[in-house]
Amino acid sequence: MIGTPATKEDPGRAAAPPAARRRARAWGFGRKYGGAVALVLVIVVLWQAAVHLFSIPDYLLPAPTEIVSALGDWSVLGVATWVTLQEVIYGFAIALVAGVGIAVVLHASALLRRAIYPLLIGSQSVPIIVIGPILVVVLGYNILPKLIIVALICFFPIVVNTLDGLGSVSEDYILMMRTLDASRLAIFRRVEFPACLPMMFTGIRIAVTYAAIGAVVGEWAGSTNGLGYVMLEAEPNLQIARIFAVIVILTGISVVLFSLVSIIQRMVIPWAKTANSRRDST
Repeated sequence: MIGTPATKEDPGRAAAPPAARRRARAWGFGRKYGGAVALVLVIVVLWQAAVHLFSIPDYLLPAPTEIVSALGDWSVLGVATWVTLQEVIYGFAIALVAGVGIAVVLHASALLRRAIYPLLIGSQSVPIIVIGPILVVVLGYNILPKLIIVALICFFPIVVNTLDGLGSVSEDYILMMRTLDASRLAIFRRVEFPACLPMMFTGIRIAVTYAAIGAVVGEWAGSTNGLGYVMLEAEPNLQIARIFAVIVILTGISVVLFSLVSIIQRMVIPWAKTANSRRDST
């Protein structure tokens, strides 16, 4: 009938069967990541062929098959991976809380922002690898120096992106809230913080990829276990395949954490998915 309002569900349209939905998801996954997977496979094949063709010794450049074989030594790598993963997760959690907290404080106080923000920028010029041994000497060979190093590496992108997000809110929204007699806290809670979430999650995604690097640097400075310690032990013994296996594990940790943060972002701010969807479709 003409003029009948449209309903949310169209009874004339049958739901797609499960097989069709699975095919659609597989097609979408392949369209999004197929190029990257194909490129990695090509590099691995060329790498394997070059090692055999030019007879490159394993202690100079191991073949991918040797790296896969080294990954099978899970009695060593499994324990080390668990130690490093704990350092990554706990250190990143510290960086997340500290980074968002510092950004909120600097946003709330222009005086503190002018005083502290330049110091935060200057702190990034100090090499973490120099700070690591000092922390180990002061705090000992426990997990605490590693957590501090991971936090120091990760917190800066979170601070910068969150602070920029808080400052990018349109003044029109703030003026509108003020005309409604909204308090400073209400403006922050209802306007500024929701608006900064996309940029904050961008900083979190950048930071989480650095967390594994920070853990390894901390283990190089002084440790008795972890993936960084495994690399230090493997180097003088010319166990280069084991070093590459550690690199593969660290890469996997970073990719998984990045993906988890992206999933959480889509759950927390689903409205930001529209822009990402448009970008992926081009």
